[in-house]
Amino acid sequence: MRRKVMAMVMAAMTMAAAMAVPAMADEESVTIGISQFAEHGSLDNCREGFLEGLKEAGFEEGKNLTVEYQNSQADTGSAATIADSFVNKKVDLICAIATPSAMSAYNSAMDADIPVIYTAVSDPVGAGLVNEDGTNVGNITGTSDKLPVTEQMELIRELMPDAKKIGILYTTSEANSVSTIQEYKDNAEKYGFEIVDTGINTIADVEMAAKDLASKVDCISNLTDNTVVSALQTVLAAANDAKIPVFGSEVEQVKNGCVAAVGIDYVALGKQTGEMAAKVLKGEATAAETPFEICEGGNVYVNTEAAGNIDFTISDDVLNEAAEVYETITVE
Repeated sequence: MRRKVMAMVMAAMTMAAAMAVPAMADEESVTIGISQFAEHGSLDNCREGFLEGLKEAGFEEGKNLTVEYQNSQADTGSAATIADSFVNKKVDLICAIATPSAMSAYNSAMDADIPVIYTAVSDPVGAGLVNEDGTNVGNITGTSDKLPVTEQMELIRELMPDAKKIGILYTTSEANSVSTIQEYKDNAEKYGFEIVDTGINTIADVEMAAKDLASKVDCISNLTDNTVVSALQTVLAAANDAKIPVFGSEVEQVKNGCVAAVGIDYVALGKQTGEMAAKVLKGEATAAETPFEICEGGNVYVNTEAAGNIDFTISDDVLNEAAEVYETITVE
């Protein structure tokens, strides 16, 4: 009798286990919404790296991951609409790429049980995503692409020993640009520079502002300002007409025509973010209690064709130091 009871118990346990398998598969299948603020190389690389990081952690599109991707085309109103739509669809997690998208996602998901993981946010504190003490403001965390400002100024000084004025074009509504310009100004005297900044409101303002700025400075240092990067070719055209160099802030800008940059690897940044998101999706961590991370340091990138177009000399020392030297301009 006892053996019969034990056999029945074992059979029941086997059946329960078999029934539990599909339920577990369902639980492991997740849907994430990716809100990207603009369409340009560095943010595209972030998205690529983010999905790579998720895949390496066990979340792969077509298997146990559904990705809903939307791009707001550098429009803050669209970024808010996209974030609201993800919340209404009750996605399992929102990935917000760039500061305006991160701010919109946080505002939309504030009262929803949906974690937000951001990337390519230069100043999370200034954007209101992190408290002054370093704690997250809510169920949100991510990675910062804080620019290596002093390293960039060192590079400019090395290549332009007589330069006095660095021009910076930025969007007044982008908190990350405002804080980065302040860092430039805080360090300018140490390197013997004056910072001349010009603010714009929309992409339509770039052409006139770039021409005016190029006439006043010895070079332009381009930030990761989303609106300005979207119109990088317009900035480069104004600078080329004035025969002054534009220094980029990451590798894609150098590929596209900036003479040089000290910049971070945005694929690696995205991958780092994907790993953070995977831990949240697995229940190993919460966004609220996970400190945001900064991508440290940067590599030197150089474009010799861009330099040649304005008869700008790049020293052998910088060429030898560069992680990558591009001999042609590639605009995608």
